This record gives sequence, C-alpha cells and structure tokens, in this order.
Amino acid sequence: MPYFDLSPGRLYYEIDDYTDPWTTPESVLLIHGFTESTPAWRAWVPHLARRYRVIRFDQEGFGQSSAVPNVDIFSTARFVDHAARLIEAFGGGSAHVMGAKSGGLVAIELARLQPQRVKTLTLASVPLDPPQPQQWLQHMEQHGVQSWARDTMPPRLGTRMPPAGFEWWVNLMGSTRIETARAYMRWVSTIDVGATLHEVKCPALVLTTQSPRRAYSRSDIEVYREKLPQAEIVALPVDGYHVGATDPDECARIALEFLARH
Repeated sequence: MPYFDLSPGRLYYEIDDYTDPWTTPESVLLIHGFTESTPAWRAWVPHLARRYRVIRFDQEGFGQSSAVPNVDIFSTARFVDHAARLIEAFGGGSAHVMGAKSGGLVAIELARLQPQRVKTLTLASVPLDPPQPQQWLQHMEQHGVQSWARDTMPPRLGTRMPPAGFEWWVNLMGSTRIETARAYMRWVSTIDVGATLHEVKCPALVLTTQSPRRAYSRSDIEVYREKLPQAEIVALPVDGYHVGATDPDECARIALEFLARH
C-alpha cells in the first residue's frame, strides 16, 4: 500500500491519473471531512482523473493512516503541512485543492497560509461555523461512532439516497476511531476560518445545496460572498446537506467546468 512517511506516523494516499500519457497534467488534491477517508471521493475520481492527476489521502488518524497518539495532536498548522507536503511530493509543487465538509477548512487555511501551493480552491459543503463537539462526542462515547453516523446521516444524505448507499456511508464514517474523533473535535471547535477568509486570493468555487438543513447557514453564504468575492457559489437543488455525497457526478461536472476556466 502507498504511504507517505511523516516520521513519526504515515499517511495513506492514492493517485489516479487517466490523462493521455503524452501530456503533463495538472494535479488535484482532495481533502476529506470528519469521519471520512479516501473512499468518500470515489465517485468524483473517474470524472477528474481523465483530465487531472488526482491525489487523495486519509488525513492523520482516519482510514488507513496512522492512529493519533493523544487528544492534543491536531492543529491547523499540522493539517496544512501534511497537505502541502503531499502537493510538493506528488503534485508538482502546486495543485487545484478541493475540500469537503471540514476538510474544506484545511483547504482554506492551506490556500491562505501557502498560496503558492493552491491554484484554485473548491469547497463542497464547507461550514464556517464549527459543529457542536460535546453533543456529538457524548453520543459516540455512549453508543459508538457508527451509531452516531447512523443517527446523523438522514439530513446529511437527504431522501434520494438509496438504502444501500445510506448503509455504505454509515459504515464508512462509523469506522472512525473514537480517539480520532476526540482529537478532531477538540481541534475543529477552535478554528475560525471566517475571520481570515478574506486573505484567500485564488479563484474559488463554493458548492452547497438547497437543503433545509444545509451545511451553510444564510450568514455563512453571506460571509463567503463578502470575504471571498472571487468565489462562484452554486447551490444544487437537493435536500441532503453533504453535496459531495448526494450529487458527486454533478459536483464533479461543475468543478471541471470551473477548473477549465482557470
């Protein structure tokens, strides 16, 4: 299996490249969200990999990457450093960066702190307000991460997801270690990207949904419009707030059109 050495620890990664072999494609880095891993981007990859070199990885503590040793390990600087090192190693030094859910918070900070690494920024269902970690963690501690995933999945996926798809996402997200959840919730509850969003200068695409309980509040969208004026904002007419999961084909199509313009 491919692993990127962190010394200590390691990140699991995958690279998909189905571009014409006589070309030199640009790269796309995909950053997953909380309780997810590389398979979360599965349906996006066939669309993207025909035109770009696609790099996806399990963030530290998730999927097949190294387990986290303690609750204080995560920091914005640490997540940004991991993403930047992958771009440097496999993406030719700079890449189009796409983040889903809280993975988008890492993508935003990467674009802000290391702008030379980020050609464009695509954000899929990325909330600016942090979740309520105590409520989520209490459920996880009492009933397990998979129970939490099942309990919170309906508004995430909406009504069009078939039962088999619902179970697939429950199993994917429910396999996250409780130790990772504790550490991640500790980190994400402190981050405030809205305060520094205006420092991101690269072209940006914001994907959201028209779900009653969408990942964005109306104030979030207003903040994006105010502080990220270069962003294109697209709201898909679906009722699940995790747009990257509910409509990956449409998201990938819109993203490709955006990248083609930049």
